[in-house]
Amino acid sequence: MKLYQQEIQLKSYPRGYHLITEIVENGIPAISQIQAGVLQVFIKHTSAGLTINENADPTVRRDFETFINELVPDSYPRFIHTYEASDDMPAHLKSSFLGNSLQIPITGGKLNLGIWQGIYLCEFRNHGGPRELVLTAFGI
Repeated sequence: MKLYQQEIQLKSYPRGYHLITEIVENGIPAISQIQAGVLQVFIKHTSAGLTINENADPTVRRDFETFINELVPDSYPRFIHTYEASDDMPAHLKSSFLGNSLQIPITGGKLNLGIWQGIYLCEFRNHGGPRELVLTAFGI
């Protein structure tokens, strides 16, 4: 069994859904040493999330943004956790909905994603700042 772990810092992204597949792959080159295994990607933040979805058409990412902002609007009047900004509590809820970690198969030293799949950073804050990821790869 092989085990590799690497922490990487993402640059600050604007609010929205951003493809980071290549950044993740480049962030842990040791996956090339694993023939069959798993990569866990974990984001160390409560106001951003991760998901896997369409990697080709950017309108999918815009539709994600539109839908989740209508589902959990910044203007929701009953939030009391608004110390940092009106987007703070909505960001926490959105992060919980989409999640903070992913598990991706590794096959033959590469991520085994579908042809149209990519890893998204889901930035829910207007000014979220740099984000940290923990990448853990294990397998044989």
